[in-house]
Amino acid sequence: MRPHHRRDRTRALTATSSAPASRITYGALLGKQHVARLLGGTLIGRLPNSMAPVAIVLWAVAADSGIAFAGLLSAVYGLAASLAQPVKGRLMDRHGQPAVHLPAALVNSTLLATLPLTSSYGGPTAAIGVVVVAGLTTPALETGLRALWPAVVPDPSLRHAALALDTGSQGLLYIVGPPLAAALTTAHSASLALAATAALGLLGALVVASAPPTRRWRPAATAGTATGTALANAGLVLLFVSLTGIGFAIGAMNVWAIAMAERHERDMLSGVLPAAFSAGSFLSGLIYGRRTWPGTTTGRLTTATGGFMAGWLPLLALPSPHAAMAVIVLPGALLTVVIACAFVTTDALTPAGRISEAYAWLLLSIGTGTSAGTALAGRLAEQAHAGTALPAAGTAFALTVLLAARRRLTPTGARRRGRHRRPPRGRHRAP
Repeated sequence: MRPHHRRDRTRALTATSSAPASRITYGALLGKQHVARLLGGTLIGRLPNSMAPVAIVLWAVAADSGIAFAGLLSAVYGLAASLAQPVKGRLMDRHGQPAVHLPAALVNSTLLATLPLTSSYGGPTAAIGVVVVAGLTTPALETGLRALWPAVVPDPSLRHAALALDTGSQGLLYIVGPPLAAALTTAHSASLALAATAALGLLGALVVASAPPTRRWRPAATAGTATGTALANAGLVLLFVSLTGIGFAIGAMNVWAIAMAERHERDMLSGVLPAAFSAGSFLSGLIYGRRTWPGTTTGRLTTATGGFMAGWLPLLALPSPHAAMAVIVLPGALLTVVIACAFVTTDALTPAGRISEAYAWLLLSIGTGTSAGTALAGRLAEQAHAGTALPAAGTAFALTVLLAARRRLTPTGARRRGRHRRPPRGRHRAP
């Protein structure tokens, strides 16, 4: 890695603020060239991440395939999309972003739009095949955007705001996406919902891939250097392991919301509770990104994870629906801080030329945990206290790993800083 890149990234991770936290305006951030286009294009292109699972289920049910098969298709799509992230990240580090985004978006959109044809040609087997390939070719726009921020927003304070706004705005995807897919299905058909999902994904990918920063972007190191440098190190591995616990909590929360809806016979709760969680995340991103916070990134990551765990504890009291909607906003708000700090930590610990791949592994870790949380919560859904305890249990695991790994989450150079001190006067070193 180039020495100055490592120094800059180490400072970003370990810097403390002795002066009062400064206020940052989103107007200044969004006014910078290319920022609004990249952020907006990424959000549009990622709407299918929240729309496709719902549209696939609605299409399968409308085609009389049954809820069980519909759920299988949706799960397969999400799992395939997660598993392919590191491969796409590695390809972007080697060949640039447009060369990966555009072919992936074209294949993904074509397959989603033509999925209804499997009802007449190929049946369930063809549907599974189409969904698997569509998931594998989901454009890695989130990974790509995170890799672009240092070039687009060189100012560290504005980049901090960009990362927070980027992370928090993801909540909008899950507030807007599923209702939009459901509304299109109700108003017309599930096939139209799938076609709209495909069109949005392709449009967003085109907007991002054609932007000058995306076309100019290259990893910080040459391909030969990046290939010869090991990505995995103890700090990254432990960070990614801890994030599986964060994902586990999110997956368990989604099933808990459905169980709450059934227990209280209010179908809307299955959507309202995750929406409240996402709203908390979005609002937190707006607040968190407006200030430069004191302390180290590692400290904020650990503290936010502890708060994220504490936010789930009131659910153990089996609150009423209205109380649950109020309670779930807090862990949603802290999720933004956890994810933003996790990305900054990943950036500081990753060798140059491998950053897209590292971000992809981070997202895969969260996705894997989400799948595990969903699966276990589904088996325990009938046990009310067990279901509500799972989000807190997953986050407790994440916090335990972070506390054990806190020294490894700081680059080596930063850990050594301050150890070589001048001996006190009047004392002599031993011979």
